[in-house]
Amino acid sequence: MRALDLPLAEPLPRAQRRKREADKLGKRLRHQVGRAIADFGMIEDGDKVMVCLSGGKDSYTLLDVLLQLQKKAPVEFSVTAVNLDQKQPGFPEHVLPDYLRSIGVDFHIIEQDTYSVVSRVIPEGKTMCSLCSRLRRGALYTYAAANGFTKIALGHHRDDLVNTFFLNLFFHAKLGGMPPKLLSDDGRHVVIRPLAYVREADIEAHAEARGFPIIPCNLCGSQENLQRKQVKRMLEAWERETPGRVEQIARALGDIRPSQLSDPNLFDFIALGKRGDTALPDAHAWLAGTPEGDVDA
Repeated sequence: MRALDLPLAEPLPRAQRRKREADKLGKRLRHQVGRAIADFGMIEDGDKVMVCLSGGKDSYTLLDVLLQLQKKAPVEFSVTAVNLDQKQPGFPEHVLPDYLRSIGVDFHIIEQDTYSVVSRVIPEGKTMCSLCSRLRRGALYTYAAANGFTKIALGHHRDDLVNTFFLNLFFHAKLGGMPPKLLSDDGRHVVIRPLAYVREADIEAHAEARGFPIIPCNLCGSQENLQRKQVKRMLEAWERETPGRVEQIARALGDIRPSQLSDPNLFDFIALGKRGDTALPDAHAWLAGTPEGDVDA
């Protein structure tokens, strides 16, 4: 029988095809998270990892992938899911405990009424995110310190990292972002972001395939004019016009060339091409005699 005479393969049933796609996506997420953990030394042998679980797609995916990696990881580490119940009106308090018990993971719910504080302090219509974030971080850090957690895992993904870079660029005039791993200001906590290489679109697809019981954040989710959402819309438009642009930007965040920027604290421009050992005059010397009104503000 000639090859052309072979019967056509029967198409896979929709449910089977979707399962195959979900399995393939899950494998890709495990690979990306594992690579991020290795690249940045996020988890070591004996670590107690506190996964901050908000009830959103990102933190659910983070917990899910870490639990899968834990089974075959080259090091031993524990995972505890921790949620901060901020006492938002209408918050479904049973959803997270029910889900976490169903998957058999160790968990703890912190109860702290940050909602009332934010609602009282921030005028109506103003952005609540900054204060809410500080209060939430303080509560989580306090719990981590009291219970001996060595790593605090957050669910920020690749798109969050790129978004934060442009927020700092456009609104704070600095080249900075959201690092995959950082030490808290007081030096007591190591914060890790294992989803640093993962696209938000893949997280959305994974969350849908896994059927996570998503809890929306009604406190800040209704604030449509946030700077972060403006930047997100810009990046989405760029991605539609030039697919792959956000990935290129994300890769650029890991390939910094200090000598090609303008920060004398990162690169010694003074010594570059300098002749002799004499000291160079500073800016005050160069501007001596220049009328103050001639200098740009």
